[in-house]
Amino acid sequence: MKGVIQQGLVVANRLIADKNGHYTPQRQAAKPVRTAEDGSYEWQLRGKADGWALVELQADNATRMICDVAPQCDQADASSIAFGQPMSVDSSFSLRGAGDLTTEIVNLTPLTHLAVALAERNANGLSPDSLSSAYATVENWFDLPAGALRLSPPDLTKLDQMTSVTADAIQVAIANAAFLALVNDQAQWNSISEVLANLSSQVSTTGEISLMGDGTNIALTDLISAAALQASELQATVSSSVISQKLVIVEYRNVQHFKTIADTYADSDADSDTNVTDTEAPTGTTDSDPTTDDSGTSTDEPAVDTNDETLADTDTGTGSGTDTTPESTIPANAALLSWTAPLTRENGESLAMSEIAGFEVVYGTSAEALDQSLAIGDAYVDELLIDELAAGTWYFAIRTLDMDGRRSQLSNVVHKQI
Repeated sequence: MKGVIQQGLVVANRLIADKNGHYTPQRQAAKPVRTAEDGSYEWQLRGKADGWALVELQADNATRMICDVAPQCDQADASSIAFGQPMSVDSSFSLRGAGDLTTEIVNLTPLTHLAVALAERNANGLSPDSLSSAYATVENWFDLPAGALRLSPPDLTKLDQMTSVTADAIQVAIANAAFLALVNDQAQWNSISEVLANLSSQVSTTGEISLMGDGTNIALTDLISAAALQASELQATVSSSVISQKLVIVEYRNVQHFKTIADTYADSDADSDTNVTDTEAPTGTTDSDPTTDDSGTSTDEPAVDTNDETLADTDTGTGSGTDTTPESTIPANAALLSWTAPLTRENGESLAMSEIAGFEVVYGTSAEALDQSLAIGDAYVDELLIDELAAGTWYFAIRTLDMDGRRSQLSNVVHKQI
């Protein structure tokens, strides 16, 4: 479910093709059931459990949703509901999803709801192919990994109780929570039902969601920015450093996706000639020795580099300098960092790129107090432009994050004069 929805009524109807190959829900697959206190549901299937089904959750007076928006869920003409507490939903609230009942758990979230609306536009209706394609399209809209809509979203209010949750699953849950977060962020929306209705209407009409908004409709960037904010807010609700780090990764992914959408939108404007990807990266890197992460599992630190010509004079414990990038390509108040991902752990075991969740860049105005940070949720990213730096000397370092939430020690510290 999207978060936890208690006492929602879930129905399933098998998707059957007519003689023209058009798929529609025609036959009930199981007796309707209510969701449990944790939002789960389970059916006793009727007859042979084969083929795909359209699954829908509907709300009534008994239905409650757990607020999974931090720090609270605002309600029109009612008191706010604290994070983790139950709230009522209006009777028009519903969520749809679809799947093969023989092979998968069918999740019901705002994202699957949009995917069903998109699939309905297909000439063959809700066929397995059109649904699979629509699921993939919605994943792409939100920059989610392939198959993400089939990941059961974790309860964001109980992240500290989870030992094996992945950053991908958390990202899916936060993307779904963003629909409810918009009710907090934009006064024109009074309920999540209104948010879903607006987005579903856009998808049904055009097959798309507005990228940047038109003052009336919800934009994809509205949802992405709400997800980034939620990832940031949730960091204050967890005590686990592993979960916190995964939230940092999710926040970074959403921020970067927002920037990508904005850049794409700007590039489509004939009056715009600005593209942040025009900045070139330096190619040189410093050498670094392997270190041990704070969990006792060995990882290598990445080698880090800036575009600062004075780096060779920095006492980093290595003897190497860097290549420089022409100053004309980098703003005067910015530093362009580049690094090389580690290939092995300290104990000599290889470290595959698939084991690296990303990197964390820390920086500040003192080498002893690197009190600002940015997370990068992509192992293949090897550069970062940090801009809007105040005048003075800035110091930078980087650490590697693996898929289990472990962190390496910091790399050598480099600096740049702004």
